[in-house]
Amino acid sequence: MIHDENTRLKRIAIFYDGTFFQKLSQYYRYQHPRQKFLDLGGLHEYIRHRVAAVEANNNVSLCQIVEAHFFRGRFSLNAAKAANSLETDRLIDQLLMFAGVVAHYYPMNEKSTPPEEKGIDVWLALEAYDMAVHKRFDVLVLLAGDQDYVPLIRKVNGLGTRVMMIGVDLEYTDQNGDKRYQKTSQRLIDEASYTVMLTEEVESKTARGDSVIDALFH
Repeated sequence: MIHDENTRLKRIAIFYDGTFFQKLSQYYRYQHPRQKFLDLGGLHEYIRHRVAAVEANNNVSLCQIVEAHFFRGRFSLNAAKAANSLETDRLIDQLLMFAGVVAHYYPMNEKSTPPEEKGIDVWLALEAYDMAVHKRFDVLVLLAGDQDYVPLIRKVNGLGTRVMMIGVDLEYTDQNGDKRYQKTSQRLIDEASYTVMLTEEVESKTARGDSVIDALFH
C-alpha cells in the first residue's frame, strides 16, 4: 500500500499559555452570550478538525494529539489560602488531568505589586522546542498572544515542524464598564505556518448548530 503525505498520521502537540487561555475562557463564560467556559476536550477535537482540513484532506482520524501542555504562574500556598483560590486551583488541575494536559507551574513573583507572572513564556518556549526536537511531531499548536513567542515559532519552523496558531481577537467591555482587549500578536500570525481564528469562527453565521463549535463550550 502506498502512503503519501495525505495518508500519513499527523502528530499534534498543543502548548497553552495558561493565563491567556483562562482569560479567553472567562470571556466566554462571563461576557459572551454563550455564557459557558471553554472545554479542553472540545478544543482538542476542534484542533484535530482544523489540522485535518489543512494536513489530511479532512481525515480527522489521521490527526492525533500526542502532547498537550499548559504553562502558568502559581501563587504560594499561603497566598492562595488568603485569596480563597485553593478550590479553583484544584478544579483547574482536575480539568487538565481529565483532558490529558500536562500542567507546568512556575512561582509567581509575589514581592511585586501587583504580583507578576515571570518566566512562563521562556519556559514554554524551551519545553516546546525541546519536545519538537526530540519527539518530531508534525504540527505544533500554540494558543498564546505574546509576540515573545516569535523566536519559538522560527526555531520550530527550522526543524520542518508546522506551527498552527489559535488566533484570538477580542474587544469588549467588562462588568465594571472598562474596555478590555485580548489579541494574538500579528507577528505570531505572520510567522506561523497557518492560523485558525477561533474567535471569528465562534461568531460566524454557521457556528450555531456546528457540533465541533458547540463542543468548545461546557
